Amino acid sequence: MTLQTIKQMPLSLPAAPKTEVRTQFGGLCYRMRDGEPDILLVTSRGSGRWIIPKGWPMPGLTPTEMVLKEAWEEAGVRGIAHSMALGLYSYTKEVEPDRGLPCLVMIYPVLVKSLAEDFPEAGQRRSKWMRRKKAAKRVDESELAHIIRSFDPRKLGL
Repeated sequence: MTLQTIKQMPLSLPAAPKTEVRTQFGGLCYRMRDGEPDILLVTSRGSGRWIIPKGWPMPGLTPTEMVLKEAWEEAGVRGIAHSMALGLYSYTKEVEPDRGLPCLVMIYPVLVKSLAEDFPEAGQRRSKWMRRKKAAKRVDESELAHIIRSFDPRKLGL
C-alpha cells in the first residue's frame, strides 16, 4: 500500500452543541535516534496524565496547521507535520468535576526539528522523550497506545 499526499483545506466549522462528540487534532511528535523513533509526550495541565499535544479545530486552519500550533503551544515543538493521519482515538475530556465530553482525536505525525525553552505553556506541562514501547505504556487510551506502538515513520514515505 502506498500513501498519497492529499491537499488539506482550511476548516469551516458550523456551530454545534457542546454535548455532542467533539473532534480534536493531535500530533504524534517524534525524532529518530539510532534508527528508531522516540516519541515526545507531554502532561495534561489538569490531571498530569501523559498525552500527546492536541487541541480543538480552528476555522481557517488545516488539521496539520492545528497540530503544529498545539505542538508549539504545549511542548515548544518546531517541526514538520505529515498530511496523512495515522488514525484516531477516543477519550473523555473532563470539562467539569462530574461532566465529561466525548472526544475523537485524529493523529498526525510531527517530525520534531527543534524544541524551544520558552513557549506559551512552558511551566504548565512537563515533556519527555520516550521509546515507543514506554510511551505506549504511559498513555491511558488503549487506541493511542496501539498507534504509538505500531508507529513507523519509515512508512510515511518522507
